[in-house]
Amino acid sequence: MALQSAIPVNFEAFFPRGAFVVGEVERVMKWNDDGTLGGQDADRNSGHPLWQVRVIDADPEARKGQGEVTVKLISIVEPQLPPEMNGLPFRPAIFEGLTVTPYVKENNGRPRVAYSLRASEMKPAPKQRGGE
Repeated sequence: MALQSAIPVNFEAFFPRGAFVVGEVERVMKWNDDGTLGGQDADRNSGHPLWQVRVIDADPEARKGQGEVTVKLISIVEPQLPPEMNGLPFRPAIFEGLTVTPYVKENNGRPRVAYSLRASEMKPAPKQRGGE
């Protein structure tokens, strides 16, 4: 049987070295068939508004390929960004309720597998202590 929905995945499995939010929380906008803006998009299952953040994978190997990804957040209210790290624009974060939806994307005429990420919540990452 083929999967009919997003695949739940543990945050640590997808981002084993952690993740950093960059930029701001933005509304996910939907477009009408005629190309006009149709307002803020909503999650099909819950009907809640969709928001998005840009995320940098902390794994150096991931940055060689597609180090920056977009995570869409399903939330009634605008999600709050985690605090900045040492005054830099990087914000360590974890995502709860993370799901992955694979799809095929054209890249210079060549198909490749890409992933759409969604989460139910964005939280500040726990602070590392000492040499951990």
